[in-house]
Amino acid sequence: MSTTQSDRLRGLLEPLVAARDLDLEEIEVTPAGKRRVLRIVVDSDEGVQLDECAELSREASQVLDDSDVMGGAPYTLEVTSPGADRPLTELRHYRRAVGRLIKAQLTAEAGAGELVARIIAVDESGLDLEVPGVKGRKPTARRVSFDEIAKARVELEFNRKSDKRDAQQDEKIDENDENDENKEEA
Repeated sequence: MSTTQSDRLRGLLEPLVAARDLDLEEIEVTPAGKRRVLRIVVDSDEGVQLDECAELSREASQVLDDSDVMGGAPYTLEVTSPGADRPLTELRHYRRAVGRLIKAQLTAEAGAGELVARIIAVDESGLDLEVPGVKGRKPTARRVSFDEIAKARVELEFNRKSDKRDAQQDEKIDENDENDENKEEA
C-alpha cells in the first residue's frame, strides 16, 4: 500500500474510529486473488465488541464508497480487533496488559535473551514485572525500561492459577449468597 493511500485511508477512517472512543491500531491493504482486503484494526481500553466492529464497518464502507481512495478495483472490508498475540508496541498496549503474562526479547544492553514475566505496573519509562519463581522459588520483582525491550507480546494462559486475593474474594461472594438465601428462607 502506498504511503499516500495509507495517509488518505487514515485521514478518512480515523475520525470514524475516534468518534467511537476507539484507537485505530492498523490499516492494511493486501491482495487476495483478483480482489484486495482492506483490514482495519481497532482497540480500546475496554476491548472491542462485535457490534462495534459491525457498526464501524457499515460507516467505513459508506465513507469509502463516497471517496476514490480505494480506486476502482474490488475489495473486501474487514473491521477487527487485534489478536491476543499481537506485538506490544505502544505504551497503551502495555497498560492494557497489566496483570497479564508477557514474553519479551531483551536488547543486548539489557543482557539479551528472553524474559517471561507478569506486568504489575506501567509508567512512561518502563514496566514493573513479577518474574515467576523456578522450582518452587518465590517470584521476584524486576524493573525493565522500554529501551531494554526489543519486542514483546502477551503470553496466552489457559490455566492461570488465581492468587489468594481472588480466592478470598470468591469466598466472600459465596458467603454473601448463602446469607441472602438464608434470609429468603426465613
